[in-house]
Amino acid sequence: MSALQELEHLVASVADQVGPAVVRIGRGPGRGSGVVVGDGLILTNAHNLRGPETTVTFSDGRQVTAEIRGVDVDSDVAVLAADTGGIPAPAWAPEAPARPGPFVLALARAGEGLRVTWGSVSAVAAAFRGPRGRRITGSIEHTAPLARGSSGGPIVDAEGRLLGINTNRLAEGFYLAVPTDAALREKVDGLARGESPNRRRLGVGLAPGHVARRLRRSVGLPERDGLLVRAVVEGSPAARAGLRTGDLLVAAGGQPLTNADELYDALDGAGESLLLTVVRGVEELSVTVSFAEAGATAEEGSA
Repeated sequence: MSALQELEHLVASVADQVGPAVVRIGRGPGRGSGVVVGDGLILTNAHNLRGPETTVTFSDGRQVTAEIRGVDVDSDVAVLAADTGGIPAPAWAPEAPARPGPFVLALARAGEGLRVTWGSVSAVAAAFRGPRGRRITGSIEHTAPLARGSSGGPIVDAEGRLLGINTNRLAEGFYLAVPTDAALREKVDGLARGESPNRRRLGVGLAPGHVARRLRRSVGLPERDGLLVRAVVEGSPAARAGLRTGDLLVAAGGQPLTNADELYDALDGAGESLLLTVVRGVEELSVTVSFAEAGATAEEGSA
């Protein structure tokens, strides 16, 4: 058997083995894909979802309404509850790839049928920003091409074992997947129980430091390191504390802010309140943000 015939056999075998577990998320062409990970459970990307439920389409054309069991927007993963019809879930790989090189296949059900592509792991421990701006680390970068609607679908190894969940497309033919390592498996178990993370949020949209410096310079204000508030969500902790569009956040909990990750760290370590140092024009203010009251959900790309 030639190398090409061996590859054809491998792709067909994995498609037969894993394909029935790959589903389409949403109606029509769909918003994305997902994969059955247990009896009545489907794993997909959080950014594929709108509202408390969605439509799931299986390989035989059957459509069901799935409820969101648990979601972690900052990690861009969600678990849905639906009648999976006894479809077997693919086995999880014993560990995520430790180095570039391994052969991988990406599966999606973005349209009417199954799409299977192949490539290799091009980098490990990659990082990118999730839907709300938090840094997602430890991702798998690979070269198996993904078309629109493929996010949330699985990447698998040559034995059809689950290696990751596709979530982000890079330029020049590179793609990122959240690895199905021990940490994700534990998270999926928690989401399946309805244990969605509830992290502290200010309720602001932010512009990075270099944008803040450029804008302040353009209006004749002294340059300062910090994060520029470009939007404030109505009813959020930031709105209740009096933060405004155009404010510059220069410190949180007494620690200087030069990037969004430092603000997220401060929020994760905050109790019922967080002290912010804010520059408004040329005036420096101390603002205490309280998290005691429930506020509005922050928009995507916000803190």
